[in-house]
Amino acid sequence: MMDFSGVRGYRSFGSGLDWQGRLAGLGKGAVIEDGVRIFHPENVTVGASVYVGHGAILDGYHAGHVTIGDGTWIGAACFLHGAAGIDIGRAVGMGPHVVVLTSEHELDQPELPVLHSPLRFAAVRIGDGADIGAGAVLLPGVSIGAGAVVGAGSVVTADVPDRAIAAGNPARILRYR
Repeated sequence: MMDFSGVRGYRSFGSGLDWQGRLAGLGKGAVIEDGVRIFHPENVTVGASVYVGHGAILDGYHAGHVTIGDGTWIGAACFLHGAAGIDIGRAVGMGPHVVVLTSEHELDQPELPVLHSPLRFAAVRIGDGADIGAGAVLLPGVSIGAGAVVGAGSVVTADVPDRAIAAGNPARILRYR
């Protein structure tokens, strides 16, 4: 597990302590920076030595969850919407402005405005050691395999296997590492 306090030049403005007792779980050494918004904290679990950057939004949703594994780094301004559940493994890197969605509007009732169409829910899973580049968007129901890399700005519409490198819109497998 990482202890960010020993990293040269590292300075945190948040400790995560203000969330102690309010989250479903908060591991030792977790840092939740100032400006992080957590909705339905009772459905959010943050592991040990996790870092959550400034301005991130973690939404456990009233019937969902967000679980972040030990040693994971969530970059500034990420948006994690856990309506159907988000499970992030250990030692995952997530660049700034990543969006993870677990719900979308169904489009099979054209007489309804999209905003009022029923929602479809599907969980997202990110495996241990994966890396999600800045600005990537993960759509409902995708799984990112262990050690996989998703390129910056990619839109992931299908599963990315273990150790695959995927990029683009929609993201395609480029090679394996």
